[in-house]
Amino acid sequence: MSSKSKVAVVIASADSIHQDIARVCDLGGAAQALPIDSPVILKDNITWHKPFLSANTTPWQLEGAVKWLQDNQRAMLAVHNDTVVTDPHEGLVNLKLQPVYDKYDIEQFFVNDPASVRWHKWRPQAETPWLDKVYPEGAEFPEMFHGKSVLHLPTVKTHVYTTTTGAVKNSFGGLLNTRRHYCHTYIHGVLADLIAVQKELHSGMFAIADGTLAGNGAGPRTMHPVEKNVLIASADSVAMDAVAARLMGFDPLEIGYLRECAERGLGNVDESQIEIVGDDVEAGWGFSVTNNFASSVGNSMWFGPMRYIQDLFFKTPLVNLFIKGSSVYHDDYWWEKHGVKRMQHVAETSQWGKLFSEY
Repeated sequence: MSSKSKVAVVIASADSIHQDIARVCDLGGAAQALPIDSPVILKDNITWHKPFLSANTTPWQLEGAVKWLQDNQRAMLAVHNDTVVTDPHEGLVNLKLQPVYDKYDIEQFFVNDPASVRWHKWRPQAETPWLDKVYPEGAEFPEMFHGKSVLHLPTVKTHVYTTTTGAVKNSFGGLLNTRRHYCHTYIHGVLADLIAVQKELHSGMFAIADGTLAGNGAGPRTMHPVEKNVLIASADSVAMDAVAARLMGFDPLEIGYLRECAERGLGNVDESQIEIVGDDVEAGWGFSVTNNFASSVGNSMWFGPMRYIQDLFFKTPLVNLFIKGSSVYHDDYWWEKHGVKRMQHVAETSQWGKLFSEY
């Protein structure tokens, strides 16, 4: 990209969170990025159906975004996706997002439910070399996405496969069907392809990242929530994720998907090409990516020596063993042993834990 990208960074408080979200939207250029005559798809981030803050879209993040869209005369709808290990219906309840959608009477769609969303083959004009590897017969995309804007609602967190995850990766769930786990070996290139796809598919793009509680460690689920009281917003998902990476303490040019997006002109990563507006927030939080049992297996299968026989495990009924194993590890073991205690600590010590209890 030749012109500078604007990224807004705002320090937030639980007492003023909706005003803080409105401010970060205004500073980040949401009104210019989201055409007033195009419905806006609210793309939340239900990474895990357990009520684990820092991993998932927060109810105040969602409500603040909805209020801004209402105040600025944008029509909206919501789109959710599942994964082989995440149930969005359970997540909507546990994460207290469903009451927000109900309160504002927002129609919801589930991209992996054929009764809710139809998919069709569609070829963008841009080259998508990595998607072509995974879907040689042609990739399918949700029909209803065409001509609508999208508002991504990720959190600021680490990821065991991509170092960080945010606005760029939030498109992964909504734009690809349940075969998307085939993409993991080429994940960085696929994410760059999806930015190119979105630029043609949507009439506008914007993202608000919630870093009120940021996730450090073995993301995107099994993390340590760290209170950082930050919101980040931009029309350039790549630039926003680059700013988030620097805040966490990573060099975005060492993160594959961000580097490839920059090389392909899909967004700005270099500091000289990003204008940061809003509040001063010190970068270099010292976050790091660690592994858990499930991600160690995944890394071996997707990127290690086992990748050469991954089709045997992931494109045959054997995949059900991995799905069950992941579910048992995350939901039955890690959540009960670590997750509950970490959320109890947040509830007792953080302003955001108190706010969550009030929804």
